[in-house]
Amino acid sequence: MSFTATEQILEKLISFPTVSRDSNLELIHYIRDHLEALEIPSELILNEEGTKANLHAKLGPEDLSGIMLSGHTDVVPVDGQNWSVDPFQMSLQSGRLYGRGTTDMKGFIASVLAMLPKASSRKLSRPIHLAFSYDEEIGCVGVRRMIDMLETAPLQPAFCIVGEPTRMQVAIAHKGKTAASCTCRGVEAHSALTTQGLNAIYLATEMIQAIRGIQEKLKLHNEHDHHYSVPYTTLHVGTIEGGTALNIIPRECSFKFEIRNIRKNDSNEIITQIEQIAREISSDYRQEFPEVKINVEVFNQYPALDTSPEEEVVKLVQGFLQTEDFIKLAFGTEGGLFQGRLGIPTVVCGPGSMDQGHKPDEFVAREQLQRCDRFLGQLLDHISV
Repeated sequence: MSFTATEQILEKLISFPTVSRDSNLELIHYIRDHLEALEIPSELILNEEGTKANLHAKLGPEDLSGIMLSGHTDVVPVDGQNWSVDPFQMSLQSGRLYGRGTTDMKGFIASVLAMLPKASSRKLSRPIHLAFSYDEEIGCVGVRRMIDMLETAPLQPAFCIVGEPTRMQVAIAHKGKTAASCTCRGVEAHSALTTQGLNAIYLATEMIQAIRGIQEKLKLHNEHDHHYSVPYTTLHVGTIEGGTALNIIPRECSFKFEIRNIRKNDSNEIITQIEQIAREISSDYRQEFPEVKINVEVFNQYPALDTSPEEEVVKLVQGFLQTEDFIKLAFGTEGGLFQGRLGIPTVVCGPGSMDQGHKPDEFVAREQLQRCDRFLGQLLDHISV
């Protein structure tokens, strides 16, 4: 069975192993060459090391606000996962296209690129912006440099569609995320002389118990948003490390935690609450152990997305998909940054399901790509003169 134009492009995109820890330049150059062949100018926004790049392009009238189509080019690792196929060589089985990034989210990018030959041959009533970013998977890192550039542009896009996998449903919101570390410093001593030391692991467990308490209060006593599968703000401890030997009272223990907040909860207020708890726990021990210290540090953060159901972009996308429904997503996207920093109304809509993302044997159904192709075709028809 032959591949469609979108599937042929996706096969090429999958062959670039753009895991976040590695460069994405080979893929970005492929996209740039694809655009150049269509006489579509593009701009690369490099990271400080020059090893990764965002790509921004625009086609159509220069003096009007347009439609931004956004996607990330990086993928999560395959290390330790039991794949039955080569993750970086797309394969077709039973109507499913397998490979790392097929659903998250090179399928959408492939569909956009396949639409461009037709778009470049038409006269458009409003421009199309392309925004392809790096390092989304580690906290929407790369797109911030592109937003810095867009902030100074004379015209902002009128609205944005982020092509993360939603099964081609219209998502108008997602939770924000705050990633933080907590480092607890106690006092080392021989494990047989417990009164002479302060166990940093115990300090960490007190902090973790306090974080669990905050989570429970948010679950039981705060307002819920039942459009989400988990309808309240969540806190989660993901990693912990501490101690050097069994017979040494540990001097240091650190753990990393995250907050995924609905728009109604301010994650910064939750961090302030956790910092206050850290000061209180420290003060309980400081008279006997002046060295005690608990430090909380935020190392990555992006805001929640919350677009009104009445926005033009919501109504437009719903019309193309012939639905009045919308959903809200548990996972985050760059959409919150576009809305928060640029004021651009944003929806998330793309092929595939996050149920397949980040797993071995990731796949996207061909039917989902076909639906995305039709959707982008309708969008193009809508802005064609």
